[in-house]
Amino acid sequence: DVVMPKMDGWQTCNRIRDISDIPIIMLTAHEKAEEDVVRGLDCGADEYLAKPVGGRELVARMRAVMRRAELPSSQAGRGITFSDDFLTVDITERKVSVNGEQVRLTPIEFRLLALLMQNAGHILTHKQLLEKVWGWEYIDDLDYVRIYIWHLRQKIEPDPTQPKYIITEPGVGYYFREASSL
Repeated sequence: DVVMPKMDGWQTCNRIRDISDIPIIMLTAHEKAEEDVVRGLDCGADEYLAKPVGGRELVARMRAVMRRAELPSSQAGRGITFSDDFLTVDITERKVSVNGEQVRLTPIEFRLLALLMQNAGHILTHKQLLEKVWGWEYIDDLDYVRIYIWHLRQKIEPDPTQPKYIITEPGVGYYFREASSL
């Protein structure tokens, strides 16, 4: 929850994220305003829910977060790497660095980047990204893709306002620019 004694939910989420990549669901009585959702995701939460939420929905979202927490076997061990003077990504080792400095990605950010890299040069629609990264139950939540792409760009792009790696195809989706195109 966001409102807690001594340390609020934002601080707690940041502290947990500093030491672990375990899945985090923020469940709060705060109204689900976009700024709160963005702040929660910025802190490292994998999901942000506002009360009231039904028990079955909460359990389903918990299952979805747990599924997403592990890299799918279809992505594991494929040896996908990317490296240039600015960005280095090793999917197998789950390592990302920018200018030689290790960058910590949340499990969802990593899955999203891995999927885009697996399909480098090919546009993935919003729905394809939602289904493969979040699961079919999120198929209509297009804001998730937009928010997480924004987060990824903040972490890996030299200039997030002029992306070099994760490119938007307006009204369609996103793609990871192939190394030969850079």
